[in-house]
Amino acid sequence: MTILIRGGTVIDADRTYRADVLCADPKDGGTILQIGLDLEVPAGTETIDASGQYVMPGGIDPHTHMELPFMGTTASDDFYTGTAAGLSGGTTSIIDFVIPSPKQPLMEAFHEWRGWAEKASADYGFHVAVTWWDESVYRDMGTLVHDHGVSSFKHFMAYKNAIMADDEVLVNSFARSLELGALPTVHAENGELVFQLQKQLLAKGFTGPEAHPLSRPPEVEGEAANRAIRIAQVLGVPIYIVHVSSKDAVDVITRARSEGQRVFAEVLPGHLVIDESVYSDPDWTRAAAHVMSPPFRTSEHREALWRGLQSGQLHTTATDHCVFCASQKAMGREDFTRIPNGCGGVEDRMSILWHHGVNKGRLTPNEFVRVTSTNAAQIFNLFPRKGAVQVGADADLVVWDPAATRTISVKTHHQKVDFNVFEGMTVQGVATHTLTRGAHAWADGDLRAVRGAGQYLKRPPNGAYFDATRIANQLKEPHPIHRAGDKVVKAA
Repeated sequence: MTILIRGGTVIDADRTYRADVLCADPKDGGTILQIGLDLEVPAGTETIDASGQYVMPGGIDPHTHMELPFMGTTASDDFYTGTAAGLSGGTTSIIDFVIPSPKQPLMEAFHEWRGWAEKASADYGFHVAVTWWDESVYRDMGTLVHDHGVSSFKHFMAYKNAIMADDEVLVNSFARSLELGALPTVHAENGELVFQLQKQLLAKGFTGPEAHPLSRPPEVEGEAANRAIRIAQVLGVPIYIVHVSSKDAVDVITRARSEGQRVFAEVLPGHLVIDESVYSDPDWTRAAAHVMSPPFRTSEHREALWRGLQSGQLHTTATDHCVFCASQKAMGREDFTRIPNGCGGVEDRMSILWHHGVNKGRLTPNEFVRVTSTNAAQIFNLFPRKGAVQVGADADLVVWDPAATRTISVKTHHQKVDFNVFEGMTVQGVATHTLTRGAHAWADGDLRAVRGAGQYLKRPPNGAYFDATRIANQLKEPHPIHRAGDKVVKAA
């Protein structure tokens, strides 16, 4: 049925105004039909009373890992439970990651992930990781962009002897991304340094979670971010840095952007509010639950991240949602390098950003919308279908009560994991209603997520960040850098 959101104040990325919003039935497209006052609505329309509340674009989380096979186990949230948890917190779309094993064809991995994601309850897209390089990877990147709407590729500069991309892979993949009009994204940590530091710490008898941040100091992130950005600068391709956690990386990004380079970056709510002291918790299970990469850091780095978000040097907020239960984390009880890396947040991101951002004067409500939804939609070419309250856009909407509070707890969250890194935090500002393409998925504490209701989001290349003429010319001939051995790789 159609839904009327009545009596609320619309907050978009660029304006705030009083209006009602009429949404089409999902069977009729689930788009926004009308915005205004005194709207004429069809008989039988469901009404949501938004008096005293805000109506905003649903959140977009551009960095999740649902049911990810990783470090000998699989993340406990699957595409249904993870997206359902997101809907309860106001997030209506995710962009997850296809991560091929070394030497696994990209297309094979992509089809695996597409199969797993069919159970999603909210809309989803994919980045695809480039973990190795040969002629088939070059071809598959073209197929993914042209036939499947994948317009961003991920590169892990960490996790040596597993999925780490060395400089040769980075250069080849970045150059191919430029040809295709796709955006390369990077996990920026110097994997060799991390590997050597881990070995040194283990040799000295440091086996617990407290060694995790010592093996990944801020400098390894700053160095890798700088290297990736400089490679992108030489090749002339835009770049997106995921989960920025340190002042070192923020400074590198700010320098590059001040020089006119097209660099985008994201930050996680955990890195904004959690201190690295969690790794010294005497309870091994609690300390291990916080093991993720990059790790949580000191107040100096947290303040630098807030300044980066406020000044526009950091553009999006994501979660890197990748959850493992205590029994899975226990795989590393005798060796911290074997603790599966990952924490949660898809359910709590919006409230944490509102409470610690808007309520504390760090962000305006419009800026909140930008960093939780609109910027991600624009950078990853989902806008204006997503990320905007406007006629014709998908009715992905959240009704937001700025006065309501909730206390985050594993006892009440919807994430399929037995720990919450934000446990006990009381936040003011919560989603009272969430709509996904016009369907009422969250209503005053009632989760109505439907298994399999999510749609795959094709994302065409984003010409706004590329020189169209240059791309057209490059597509005629392979980039000179593209080689497999001594053989020049031909364009797909």
